[in-house]
Amino acid sequence: MNRVEDPVLVSARREALVVLGIWLGAMTYTVIACWTWGYGRDPATIRFILGFPDWVFFGIICPWLVCFVLSYVFSHWIMRDEQLGEDVGEEWEDEFGAEGADA
Repeated sequence: MNRVEDPVLVSARREALVVLGIWLGAMTYTVIACWTWGYGRDPATIRFILGFPDWVFFGIICPWLVCFVLSYVFSHWIMRDEQLGEDVGEEWEDEFGAEGADA
């Protein structure tokens, strides 16, 4: 027996996986970059970019900007609204027979 999944659930799952992938990639890059470029380094070799040490700029600021751009692109061109069904308004009863939120 094949169960047809709700399109809203399918879309939400897809969007959650994309966001998880972006987050996981950014976290992995940030930890590896900051560890590699920040630890065990001669302080005389540190350059400053826009007032930040180079390892902070390339390990934190750049990934943050990339995540901002990816989030903007994702939310404006990839993510879409789904029909949730007919609005029942305030004329509903919950499973216990209480009417609406005012009961």
